[in-house]
Amino acid sequence: MHRFLRRALLGALSGLLASPILSLTVGRDTGPVPALLLAVVVAGALALPRRPAGRPRPELLMEVAALGVPLWALVDVVAVPLLAGDPPRWTAAAMRDAFPALAGWMLFQAAVGLLLHLADDLVTRWIAPEFVPVPPPRPRAQRIVILGGGFAGVSSAEHLEHRFGASAEVELTLVSETNAMLFTPMLAEVAASSLEAAHITSPLRTGLKRTEVVRGRVVGVDLDRKIVSVQMAVGEQRQLAYDQVVFALGAVSNYLGMAGVERHAFDFKSIADAIAIRNHVIDCFERADGEQDPVERRRLVTFVVAGGGFAGAELAGGLNDFTRGMLAFYPNVPRDELQVLLVHGGERILNELSEPLALHAQQRMTERGVTFRLKTRLKDATADRVVLSDGEVATRTVVWTAGTAPNPLLRALGVEVDKRGAVLTDATMRVKGRTDEWALGDAASIPNAATGKTCPPTAQFAIREAAQLARNLQATVRGGALRPFRFAPLGALCVVGHHTACAEIKGLRFSGLLAWVMWRGIYLSKLPSLERKVRVVVDWTIELFFPRDIVQTIELAPRTGSNR
Repeated sequence: MHRFLRRALLGALSGLLASPILSLTVGRDTGPVPALLLAVVVAGALALPRRPAGRPRPELLMEVAALGVPLWALVDVVAVPLLAGDPPRWTAAAMRDAFPALAGWMLFQAAVGLLLHLADDLVTRWIAPEFVPVPPPRPRAQRIVILGGGFAGVSSAEHLEHRFGASAEVELTLVSETNAMLFTPMLAEVAASSLEAAHITSPLRTGLKRTEVVRGRVVGVDLDRKIVSVQMAVGEQRQLAYDQVVFALGAVSNYLGMAGVERHAFDFKSIADAIAIRNHVIDCFERADGEQDPVERRRLVTFVVAGGGFAGAELAGGLNDFTRGMLAFYPNVPRDELQVLLVHGGERILNELSEPLALHAQQRMTERGVTFRLKTRLKDATADRVVLSDGEVATRTVVWTAGTAPNPLLRALGVEVDKRGAVLTDATMRVKGRTDEWALGDAASIPNAATGKTCPPTAQFAIREAAQLARNLQATVRGGALRPFRFAPLGALCVVGHHTACAEIKGLRFSGLLAWVMWRGIYLSKLPSLERKVRVVVDWTIELFFPRDIVQTIELAPRTGSNR
């Protein structure tokens, strides 16, 4: 408890030193004394969580500064006007007037972050260093092998690196089919040409300092011999021995046995999928611009998205903005022929959100031009049409986001799995009936000790699971007690178009421009590495002044009989 008190006091002192920044900006509306108190409280709260050692200081400062965006939205856009008896500043003009406060919040956060790190280094090194027990020597390092390069796997490796530091107790290995981690919440923006593909992917080898990265596909695991078989990218197979193995293999698309859909629909899980969708959309417009047959032209500019979850709604909203912006460059394509159609089997989209917020998102997307076919299922697809439960739609483009399943390799392990094929674990994320095998993320069915329910397969949970898994693996190596995973979800964010988003955070609902600003601010802070944050901000800034790029970045080579 004394460590938390010390951090809170250091934070309050840092906030006091940096308070002139808020007094000059936010203080214009609140007055200098409330701005001072706000600075002390915010900085004190910011100091409570301990920042992991070993990360570059510029990256941490950028992450802390990005938190100024949601703080500005909550305080200057909502709270200050309400306390003054005025409505929130929802309009774009009112937000522009409050822009100096936004700059003040970000500068204040950066200043506090710098002061906190300087103070923390001074205190922990010279005044009151925290005691870290030295583990007993081991005859050889424990080999921890992590299977999967997504949020769950990479976050597990990062947390293990931070927990063990340079200790020779463990050897860490990460097996991934790609050499970079994809930031999936921004994948729809790549497909809609808002962001460059490379800007939301982070190289594994630059982010992981002491983990061996093996690029290859896991083809088998012998649990008795503790051997992982990996098919390497260059062709040969490699055997990896382990003492502890972590299954974070993620999920694959589940086409529910529909061979036609599997053959003709675009997948939407990887960066290659997003690039392929973007280039295919551009190709459809190129072909439609010179097409004389109105039936075929309409087919070319009809885009079907199957699935009304976050991925489907965000992709449909992004493609709608992208394609309607492209009409200015393709004068032979009539606006009334363009259609972005979202097909969903439920009564409403975005079941993860509350009904009023989901209906609001659907209404806003409809106003922007998206067409919905609800309580309708995709049954089949060919090269030039999709078959729905209530009819057919002529199209050259269908994207599947309506179903996923855990990696099929998990069923071959010989361990207990649920009906989806996810590995059953106990609350500590240890595979049921095993002692040296662990699972998390989309690959696992984990009971949440906080709610008593199974954890949903989302990135929000995967990142928290990775932190707890690292603690339990450290306890296993050092002979400590395991702790169950417990986490209360913070909420959900979904962007459904330019300047349009929905957010539900701890029971509070936001929509429109404010939610869109919050979405960008929160996810920008979550992006790994300062370099990627800067690149994304540059992309977003360019989009404010120039139309989205319509250059095809790869050569299209459709398969025979396929619309890809």
